[in-house]
Amino acid sequence: MGPIPFEHTWPYERQMGEIYVSECPYCREDNVLTHMKDAALARAKEGVKTRINFPCCHKTMVILEADDDYFWTNEPLR
Repeated sequence: MGPIPFEHTWPYERQMGEIYVSECPYCREDNVLTHMKDAALARAKEGVKTRINFPCCHKTMVILEADDDYFWTNEPLR
């Protein structure tokens, strides 16, 4: 598989063991607390495809990879 384009990324933050996004890529809600667990984030960082459901709009993001700052997804988000 080739490199994932930057348009397919979305930033996230970890604060006090919780995973947040500053804005939902689908409904634009601010400061969304995800229900993603540390184990799921660790699998995503290993390159295992992971799904995350956003509680604000119930949309599902498919994460192909993750690093310390971004989710790398299968769809353009920017």
